[in-house]
Formats: sequence, structure tokens, C-alpha cells
Amino acid sequence: MERNNLYPVFLKTKNLKVLIVGGGFVAEEKLTFLLKSSPDAKVTMVSPMFREGTSALAEKGDVTLIEDVYSKKYLQGQHIVVATTDVPEVNVEVYKDCRAEAKLVNVADNPPYCDFYMGGIVTKGNVKVAISTNGKSPTTAKRLRQFFEEVIPENIDDLVKNLNEYRKTIKGDFEQKVETLNEFTKGLIEKN
Repeated sequence: MERNNLYPVFLKTKNLKVLIVGGGFVAEEKLTFLLKSSPDAKVTMVSPMFREGTSALAEKGDVTLIEDVYSKKYLQGQHIVVATTDVPEVNVEVYKDCRAEAKLVNVADNPPYCDFYMGGIVTKGNVKVAISTNGKSPTTAKRLRQFFEEVIPENIDDLVKNLNEYRKTIKGDFEQKVETLNEFTKGLIEKN
């Protein structure tokens, strides 16, 4: 049976630089979801043209738009790169350039050329759930995101904050604290 072997991480994009190559619909979609999840992300976009919506989004965030064709020089100082052009040869060039410089790269809708996928994300205050289908079905990730948005209560952040305060009052070493919190929170998942 096939399984998802991806390792999930939550990146502090405020501390990283993200380059999006392309200015069309897919680039705008990637920028939209990136800024929705990480409004303080530092993003540069390179494309000969940008959609109006992309330009409007750029004004709301820390986004630099460069009207130019892709060149390897734009990788300098970038940590993460997303290629979204409608020219496959350019996307593969971006991938190869990133591999040569050990930069993480995602070529939209082309799993063999991806070091990572941008999955479905649900955010409720301090709680964030990321969903991956191993690049096989973005539609399934979307439906799961919608499901979790419905079932995770809006006040989940209150629970997180209260447990954080409680955690600060627990005495003992790390193992004792984990055991105490596990016992205290067991009732959250027990079924009646």
C-alpha cells in the first residue's frame, strides 16, 4: 500500500524569502494562500506581466513585483521558490537552477519537480492544521480543509491559551509535565 512519506513542517516565512516565478492565475493563487496563512511572508515575484489581482495583493503584503523574464540571478538570497509559469521549459529551468543552489522548489502541478507541496490549511487562532494528499489530489485536500474548518470549533484558541497558562504552573521535569498534561487533556478526545 502506498503511503504519504512527506515530512510536515510549519515555516516562519517572516524569516525566509520566497520567490514566485510567474504572474498569471496560478501565481496569484499561490500568493493568495501564502499570504492568507502567513501575512508577514517576504515574497518576490518575477514575471513579464502581473494580473490586477496580484498587484492589489502585493500592496497588502511584503511583496515585491519585478516585471522581467526569469533569470537565475533572481534566486540570489531566496530560500523557497515556486514556479508557476505556463511555459514548461521555464519551470524546469527554475527547478534545475534551484537544485544546483540547494533551494527548496515547487513547480506548480508537476510533482516530480517539487521538493514540497503547498497543501490545504485550516487556521483557527493558534491552531493550524495542514493537509497533504502527497500531490495526488488537491481537490481532496480542499474538501478536507472545508471539513476541518467546519468541525474545529471557533473557540479552540481559548483552549490553547488556557492550556498554555496551565502548563506554566506544572512543576517537575519535562516527562512529568507531559504526563500531567496528557492526563488533564485525556477527556478532550474520549467519547461518551
